[in-house]
Amino acid sequence: MDDAGPQGSSEQIWSVFEFARRYRLAKREENRLLMLYGPTASLRDLLANAQRHSFIPQSADS
Repeated sequence: MDDAGPQGSSEQIWSVFEFARRYRLAKREENRLLMLYGPTASLRDLLANAQRHSFIPQSADS
């Protein structure tokens, strides 16, 4: 069976490195995903498990 056929976007296999670059993940988060999945993973898994951290610190009173 040919993997190049039409598939849903959630079934696409992505490079963790490319995913981290495209979604501007911190190096620490990229390394966490690499430890979880290795060098490739489905887009669905990456989107479900990636954590982006805000650049704006949260104040204690808001």
